[in-house]
Amino acid sequence: MRPAADARPQPIDPTADPRRLERVFACCFGAGWRTRLEGGGAEPLYIASADPDARPHRIVYREDYFSSALHEVAHWCLAGAARRRLDDYGYWYQPDGRSPEQQRAFEAVEARPQALEWIFTDACRVGFHLSADNLDGGSGPSDDFAAAVEREKHRFLREGLPPRAERFLRALELEWVAAAAERVA
Repeated sequence: MRPAADARPQPIDPTADPRRLERVFACCFGAGWRTRLEGGGAEPLYIASADPDARPHRIVYREDYFSSALHEVAHWCLAGAARRRLDDYGYWYQPDGRSPEQQRAFEAVEARPQALEWIFTDACRVGFHLSADNLDGGSGPSDDFAAAVEREKHRFLREGLPPRAERFLRALELEWVAAAAERVA
């Protein structure tokens, strides 16, 4: 089944509060990795710190969008040590309004992060929405992209997640299981 395209990530239900994600991330990675997850950005951005002991690295997600926070954490979980020392992991980002060729290049590098985001959203018991991130380009996610994201998700589940992703996933599961238990009680 193809995930639905998402024109604009938004909180899906009252439990999808991105501040909860910030707290979970801080518990997992704040001290040991000197990295902070924070909302309020006009655009998502990773800001590497020259001196993480004095000022942490920052993962900035779009406004207060839950899915944007999970997506940016997915990128961070996949980035290697050298990339985490570079703003936006050293990638050049082609903004909204991409041509079909540019969109194919975007989709080629986005399958793994979106697959990991999907796994995180499942742990939080919220819906995943595949994103082409190209509203002005007039194209939604291609069928090939949807299939690639799904293949990557199943590969991660079969072969295992990278260590930071696994740690974050387990913390999300604990957080959302505890929240579900509180609602029942």
